[in-house]
Amino acid sequence: MIEFKTPARVCFFGDHQDYLDLPVIAGTINRYIHLKATPNNEGIYNVYLPDIEENRVIHLNNKTTQIERDDYFLSGIKVLEQKGAHFAQGYNITISGNIPVNAGLSSSSALVVAWIRFLIQAQKDPIQYSDLEVGQLTYTSEVLFFDQPGGLMDQYTIAQGGLLYIDTKTTDCTALPGKLGPLVVAESGIAKQTLSILKKGRIYGQEAIKAINNKHPDFNIQSINVNDYERYKNDVPKQYLPYWYAAVHNYDITLKAKKVLESKGSTEELGFLMNSHQKILEEYILNTPKPMMKMMQNARENGAMGTKIIGSGGGGCMVAMVNEESKENVINAFLASGAKAAYEVQLTYNSND
Repeated sequence: MIEFKTPARVCFFGDHQDYLDLPVIAGTINRYIHLKATPNNEGIYNVYLPDIEENRVIHLNNKTTQIERDDYFLSGIKVLEQKGAHFAQGYNITISGNIPVNAGLSSSSALVVAWIRFLIQAQKDPIQYSDLEVGQLTYTSEVLFFDQPGGLMDQYTIAQGGLLYIDTKTTDCTALPGKLGPLVVAESGIAKQTLSILKKGRIYGQEAIKAINNKHPDFNIQSINVNDYERYKNDVPKQYLPYWYAAVHNYDITLKAKKVLESKGSTEELGFLMNSHQKILEEYILNTPKPMMKMMQNARENGAMGTKIIGSGGGGCMVAMVNEESKENVINAFLASGAKAAYEVQLTYNSND
């Protein structure tokens, strides 16, 4: 039997930065996708998804070249075949989990990471891939294969696990030593608007940078600081200015958070930075519905040191930094404000723990 579990992902700092080649700080938490596979003699992958009551049969001798958009099962097979993989042994596969769907915790990426790990292990003579390489294969299968607008944060974080600083330009990943303290995740019950928000954020952010590059060929987005917003804002078309502001200031916040974590600084300071990040997401990226703003405000008023929306936005989940004394009050505050669910989570430090 082949068995894997892959964790959910939370972005703590740097939302809407990875597709601009700017860094993010993200971590994995103890909500999981579970994959179990037992061999069969039918030459098929019989995939059962009990959480959504769906069944999928993949015939291993069917070399189709037409793969529908977002069919990550087939794109994963195709990507690994391009690496020399050959699929002959059939399996009965069950994939389930407790990661909320379409809620910002990257349930789809967790599923694809588990699928890629299964496909690697299902080989007669499996090639050994590092966790980073699994992240690369997942990113290729989920994003690049379909020319999707997302960045690489989700796949790289989930495949490696822990609390990571990811340089999305070089794909270098650094494990961060600091602690965020107890965490609470709240499910708003509002569906995300992933593609529309990501597409607008990516296009507008990249167009802002392109406009600056056109007038300043030596401009380097990785070298910006907060003073560069004013320096270059007259070069950016008005409709892109909010995304230029968000890029500059969220980059600064992410670098400050990295320093706090590396120096094992205070969770109060990290909470302040998280709130600053959320304010920019609300006012410039416009990715936070008003009911979720109210939920997070109520959480802060009841002891949360920092709160922010998770993922692309438009709905989904929120995360709160709390302490042992405040966590129950924060959970109750989220629920009293209309959250569908709220619960304590913990960071995980191994991709398959």
